[in-house]
Amino acid sequence: MNTQINSDIAAKQQVKTGPIMASLLVAGFVGLFSETALNIALGDLSKVFHASATTIQWLATAYFLTLGILVPVTGILMQKYTTRQMFLTAILLTIIGTILAAVAPAFGFLLAGRIIQAAGLAINLPLTQNVIFTIFPPHKRGGAMGIMGLVMLAGPALGPTLAGLIIDTLSWHWIFWVTIPFLLFSLMFGLLYLPNVNEVRQVSIDGLSVILSTIGFGGIVYGVSIAGDLGWTSTTVIGTIIIGLAALLLFGLRQTKMEIPMMNLNAFRYPLFVLGVVMGFITFFNMLSMLVILPMYMQIALLIAAFTTGLILLPGSLLNCILAPSIGRLFDKYGPKAVITPGTILVAIGYFIYAQFGTNTALWMMVVTHIVMMLGVGAVLANVQTNTLNSLPKQYYPDGIALTQTIQQVAGAIGIAVMVSIFSAKEHSYLAVVTDEPARAAASGSSLVFTISLILALLNVVLSLFIRMPQ
Repeated sequence: MNTQINSDIAAKQQVKTGPIMASLLVAGFVGLFSETALNIALGDLSKVFHASATTIQWLATAYFLTLGILVPVTGILMQKYTTRQMFLTAILLTIIGTILAAVAPAFGFLLAGRIIQAAGLAINLPLTQNVIFTIFPPHKRGGAMGIMGLVMLAGPALGPTLAGLIIDTLSWHWIFWVTIPFLLFSLMFGLLYLPNVNEVRQVSIDGLSVILSTIGFGGIVYGVSIAGDLGWTSTTVIGTIIIGLAALLLFGLRQTKMEIPMMNLNAFRYPLFVLGVVMGFITFFNMLSMLVILPMYMQIALLIAAFTTGLILLPGSLLNCILAPSIGRLFDKYGPKAVITPGTILVAIGYFIYAQFGTNTALWMMVVTHIVMMLGVGAVLANVQTNTLNSLPKQYYPDGIALTQTIQQVAGAIGIAVMVSIFSAKEHSYLAVVTDEPARAAASGSSLVFTISLILALLNVVLSLFIRMPQ
């Protein structure tokens, strides 16, 4: 009887997958766009609010910190509350946070708006993946996750370009105002078409687990985020990271002893899941740090304006958006290795070329290399996630999604902090010897960063050889 009911529900949902995906992915795009869009305005905002660079950087750091703290909790919330309740909470938080940031009269209001925005995205990302894996059969998930991968790449990649155009023509407030119509569209479609696809269970939220998770993930993200300012040898940095790691260890131990854990770590018993988590960590570590280091290199070493930098990176991002659904369908048709391994090779080629760049790099070379890079990332990112979650039984989807999303956000935050620190250290050491060549110093710093990324990318090539379609 239950099987028949589930089949009927699935059949009805299948008809409306387009509007369902639209409602979730538009909201996700806005959240991911907001993740990077404000970065290009930090210099102007520092003057507007009379805040130091360290203080204004919290507009970016707090976003990652909120994601790192709340994504793990979302796994248990998706089991306790209905899909529609979770969606409405996510979209309303995003709208409230966006409006608060747009009208912010002081830095504190803008920071609060950013945190509330991030809280909405922390619910939306895991919820979207859970809905995809519920309403699509396994042989169609690659295409659906390809479209989600498009959003996950397009949002952060297009953020600086569109924000630069907005700042040049309007003011920083409009970075937030322009997203409101899209959020209202998402809210309307969600109310009309999004069904409750999850099974609500009587699960209790363990307060101690939430506290340990918050201290653990939040401590690590905070520690690496302030390392760029205080230095990696700072007592505060080391102490915060150690406390975060200790809290995560206690969190993991507590989950193994609970009858109904907040986050079921049994997902790690599946080798393909572990393999996918490691590859996803490397991909996000490299990708998000690249989105920060590459513009820094172009603006300092090549003396290219911020908006022009965004335009140079635009073709690769747009081409990836166009091809993402097709790449997902190739995954469905030929399996993971046929798509993911070539993707990791393209990424490695991209980083190898980036590492050779100096102060006289031709702009066309920047465009072509970025196209190669983004095609590779597009083939790896969503398909690794799809294969990772396909390796789990259905009852572990919420836990697997929460684990992968949390690890990805933490990887991105760590990647940015570590690579920016390495870039700055190399830049300063170069200037200590040659004082009047900041362009060459920036090129030297970016070359070192991309060489490290190349090593990690080659590791992903090797790992991809062990990937296979789950039974």
